[in-house]
Amino acid sequence: MEVKKNPKAKLENYSGLFLQLGLALSLLIVYVSIQHRVYERSVSDLAGLIMEEQIVEDIPITERIEQIKPPPPPPPAPEVIEVVTDEAEVEETMLESTEIDQDDKVEVTLDQVEEVVEEEVILDDVPFAIIEDAPIFPGCKGNKAALKKCLQEKIMKHVGKNFDVNLTNELGLEAGKKRVIVLFSIDRTGNISKVQARGPHARLEKEAIRVVNSLPKMIPAKQRGIPVGVKYTLPITLEVRI
Repeated sequence: MEVKKNPKAKLENYSGLFLQLGLALSLLIVYVSIQHRVYERSVSDLAGLIMEEQIVEDIPITERIEQIKPPPPPPPAPEVIEVVTDEAEVEETMLESTEIDQDDKVEVTLDQVEEVVEEEVILDDVPFAIIEDAPIFPGCKGNKAALKKCLQEKIMKHVGKNFDVNLTNELGLEAGKKRVIVLFSIDRTGNISKVQARGPHARLEKEAIRVVNSLPKMIPAKQRGIPVGVKYTLPITLEVRI
């Protein structure tokens, strides 16, 4: 005999309804848990302690008053005052005045006065343009201006005579005028020192230094009558021809 079931008794037909009811119940539980509020309790509520109000008392401000001590009484005056007479005679010493009157004459011999002359020392070299007494080249004569002009002419003549001009052709320089600037000093003894050169080639600079160092010893320059060193600038012009 075949058992027949009622189609309404099958639970599979209500699975969708059960699913919707479960989701609705879950959402309700989540919503209630979110809306639920938790209040924090203070330590005093949990422990059941009652805080007593603090009583603030006003403390009066007192001022310290210092007592001023009265000054001590003066010592009592002596009853009897004795007058003592000085019987011994005191000799007075007369002090002579050390001031000199205008009418008094003071004689001073020349041996007692020594004249001290401080010699002025000039350490740096003086530029040739402002030197008072220029160095004197051997053989130059005349006044200050003539001696200065003679010095310049003698130096140029010495350089033109002793400079090796053939170097300009050996070095392969371009045609045209070339200039070598020589800086040197004539020290306080009249010797040449501190020679430096600047030019278009190192060999030309070396040759210029050699020629300047060969200048003769001169009579040193003077500034305020004291021998000093002099700075001198010498331009040497060379012409290169091809």
